[in-house]
Amino acid sequence: MIRINRMIQVHFSRYIMFKRLLTAAFLALLASAHAGAEEQVLNIYSARHYPSDEALYGEFTRSTGIRIKRVDADDAGILARLRAEGAASPADVILLVDASRLWRGEAEGLFQPIKSPALDAAIPAQWRSQPGADGGTAWFGFSTRARVIVYDKLKVRREDVDSYEELGDPKNKGRLCLRSGSHPYNLSLFGAVLEHLGEQKTEVWLRGMVDNMARAPQGGDTDQIRAVAAGECAVAVTNTYYLARLMRSTRPEDQTAVERIGVVFPNQASWGTHVNVAGGAVARHAKHPANAVKFLEYLASSAAQEHFANGNNEWPAAKGVKLDNPALKAMGGNSFKSEAVPISVVGRNSVKVQQLLDRAGFR
Repeated sequence: MIRINRMIQVHFSRYIMFKRLLTAAFLALLASAHAGAEEQVLNIYSARHYPSDEALYGEFTRSTGIRIKRVDADDAGILARLRAEGAASPADVILLVDASRLWRGEAEGLFQPIKSPALDAAIPAQWRSQPGADGGTAWFGFSTRARVIVYDKLKVRREDVDSYEELGDPKNKGRLCLRSGSHPYNLSLFGAVLEHLGEQKTEVWLRGMVDNMARAPQGGDTDQIRAVAAGECAVAVTNTYYLARLMRSTRPEDQTAVERIGVVFPNQASWGTHVNVAGGAVARHAKHPANAVKFLEYLASSAAQEHFANGNNEWPAAKGVKLDNPALKAMGGNSFKSEAVPISVVGRNSVKVQQLLDRAGFR
């Protein structure tokens, strides 16, 4: 009887152990399934406020099954939020629209370097951050926009505004409209000019632009174009995709504005026209880094790159992408000479530029 009881106890103990192991395996399976479900999510902080981008997000989800959650803000707001959230941030992908802010995010350690042969092959070195010591890249540019000069064809000769330097020349006194000097688009342009002219000449140039202004800096790029067309000023600076929007518009007032103005890609006889980027990075504390890299690689694909060109009037950053945008073609396609300064260097110069703006009294 004692022997039977012992056998029963042994079998019961084995049953209990087996049940525990089975329960543990079941819980592990559930955890694995839950983790798999979480991997089908991608959290994006985006400064791209373009309705046409909705098609990009939708196509990525359809092709991968990865659901996108998006937070929209401007560049500065996104960087501030990342700083405040720290390791608790849910952000996986960061999309910004200016080189100086991309550089700032990298400098503050808000991005994690990634290694992607697909991105390295698609995006030229000029349009991405310089590799770190580990060979990783902090951010990639996915579309570009040239910073061009528009002018009143009735009042200004083209040859008087065919370089950035002439914006500060006394011959254009009282003619100039600009948005705030501290806006990222201008910071990046001025950072490029600083690289070409040096600190002393750049400060003189900035003071010259302040003297040449027809009004205090205000509004966005489209406002500058409209001000030239309305005769409020005669010369302004804009990113090309703002001008392309007006060129493709069917509104009579936009067509009238476009007919009034001329456009110059500056410095074709010297260092070339300044080109800025919109780009993306993987957040430092990304919870879904594999999905984040997959999304960035998708942005470098031909389909996404053609969308940037044809849907939002930006030039593709990836190599070998066909351009089929009538407004960009009317401006000369992508045959213009662009400057060769790495965009990461332009971003780095923004700190010094801000100091020069303060000294020049450029708001």
